[in-house]
Amino acid sequence: MLSAIKFTEKSNLTPIILSYFCRNGHTLRGKPPGVARTLEQRLADENPVDPELSKKINIGFPQMKVSRSKELFKRLEHMKKQRVDPELEKLSKTGKLQIDLDSVHEEWLKTSGPLHIKRIAEHYKIFEHLFGDAYFVPRVAMDIKYNLPDGETQAPVYYGNLLTPSDTQTAPEVTFDASFSYDSKPVDPSKTLWTLLMTGPDGHLEQENSEYVHWLITNIPGNDVSKGECLVPYLQAFPPKGTGYHRFVFLLFKQEKKLDLSSYKVTEQFNLKKRTFSTPNFYKKFQDDITPAGLSFFQADYDASLTDFFHKKLDMKEPIYEYDFPKPYYKDQIWFPHKSAFNEYMDRYRDDKQINKEFLQRKLKEVNPFEAPPPPLRFPHAHPIKGVPSWYKTELEKQRMDHPKIKEINKIF
Repeated sequence: MLSAIKFTEKSNLTPIILSYFCRNGHTLRGKPPGVARTLEQRLADENPVDPELSKKINIGFPQMKVSRSKELFKRLEHMKKQRVDPELEKLSKTGKLQIDLDSVHEEWLKTSGPLHIKRIAEHYKIFEHLFGDAYFVPRVAMDIKYNLPDGETQAPVYYGNLLTPSDTQTAPEVTFDASFSYDSKPVDPSKTLWTLLMTGPDGHLEQENSEYVHWLITNIPGNDVSKGECLVPYLQAFPPKGTGYHRFVFLLFKQEKKLDLSSYKVTEQFNLKKRTFSTPNFYKKFQDDITPAGLSFFQADYDASLTDFFHKKLDMKEPIYEYDFPKPYYKDQIWFPHKSAFNEYMDRYRDDKQINKEFLQRKLKEVNPFEAPPPPLRFPHAHPIKGVPSWYKTELEKQRMDHPKIKEINKIF
């Protein structure tokens, strides 16, 4: 219930709520949640953005708008045919109706699929990290499949699915619809030229905001990638240990004419320095002759197969990254730490190495080389600890639950 309401002279329907109000007997200071401005709104006022400067630029093919009346008429005709089909009705009622998923996928790619792919790419910040303030709608769908080492199965590349580095050891099979035409005019696929690029925006080991080009083929006639000019040989995904998931992006560009990209040629397959790449600079240099048309990407994390790859292929020490946690802050010690276990309180101000040393000595006293160690408790919290002081009870609980300071030592035994 509001404690005070004041009405303005302009409108009797607009109340101004005073600095406090009551709800269920509790007095809340400030404006109520429905009136108070959010942090996002306040930050937007303090950091205004010019909409003209922040506007994204479409560098892809435009969307040809289909007549709405023709589209609705086509849907209506299709629905009429479905309703008068007795065989279709019978299969539907008996639960035996089979749907061709391939035809559904093709229809999706022709209608709302490109916009959905664009939305996924925006979620993963593909356009932001590769093109800055530009974007494009992937009008040409690519079918990318890796042949797995077993020689029988394939791993497809969609839009952010997970693959392992061992799955990407060999170059994938890439096909696409080379007869694409944004103005719906018939095109001879054999006379079209394309450029295929595979880049890794997350994995550069030396330069910040740089990429590694994993694959570059230009002047592809039609959709026959094998007949294109391979400037950069294929290199598998190699996300270093401790860096999480890396994105690996396939970009398809439609060429207006045959291009000379010999300046990007890489002869040494495992020379990472020569693979340093920048997609924005590449596009700006040839933006008058190429248009982005297709997009697919996958994510990969470190696996054990990369150890041999770094040592034998790249001829380098395997990089391992760890997060550097800041040292915990503890306030100054006091004489009588109330409501704190004495030994736990003292361990905060002791050296971790000294604590590990004492635990190791205590552990070695219990180890017998001629006897097997006792089995660990299946449910550590289910066994009560009785008849011991509270500080010692805390110590036993740490040992049962593998406290972080002694976890590494426990692995040895």
